[in-house]
Amino acid sequence: MARRKESPQKAAMREIMREYLKENDVSVKDGADFNAVMRDMMSVLLKGVLDEELDQELGYSKYDYRNKDTEYYPPP
Repeated sequence: MARRKESPQKAAMREIMREYLKENDVSVKDGADFNAVMRDMMSVLLKGVLDEELDQELGYSKYDYRNKDTEYYPPP
């Protein structure tokens, strides 16, 4: 059975995952190994997505202190 034509993004993601598994010598022997790998990948992906969403909402990166449009109020 032939694989459907996939988008360039999906092909790039497949290659990134293949390289990650090779470079980190990850072997998937059972369902627990698979779940551990997927959990690690999902956490990295979600963190990146949430950071980007926050950057878009605020208009600056959380590390870009110069472009914040807030005032500093010292503690009383």
